Amino acid sequence: MLVEVEKIAKFPWSPVLAQVKTAFGRTAVRWCGDPAAGPGEYHVEWTVDEDITWGRNAKPATGTGPEVRPGGHCVVLRGRLNLEEDGVAVLHLDDANILLDLTDPLPDGIVGTWVELFIEREKIALYPYEL
Repeated sequence: MLVEVEKIAKFPWSPVLAQVKTAFGRTAVRWCGDPAAGPGEYHVEWTVDEDITWGRNAKPATGTGPEVRPGGHCVVLRGRLNLEEDGVAVLHLDDANILLDLTDPLPDGIVGTWVELFIEREKIALYPYEL
């Protein structure tokens, strides 16, 4: 996915964070690229390093369409939740596919719907790559 990195910062109490802007929102998340990288557009892969538990950090979405936004002490990712043939859960966030680790099977009727994940910003990582 193409994102615009607005700034990259390192604070003593946190990993390197990037303030990013997408076509459907902006937020700050962990940056796994060069800490000296400057503002600009980057192709990135998103990862979520937290187990997903329905009802705790995953809920039905309040709207439709992809969205990325700050949510108090976390980041909210809204996308379509699907299961692949091999049972792997995937959040489709616009043109990015984020693999998820589930603690339990999903409730009936959730697959294919819009959901919101509530994840600590340090547990969402962006890995830049070259095309």
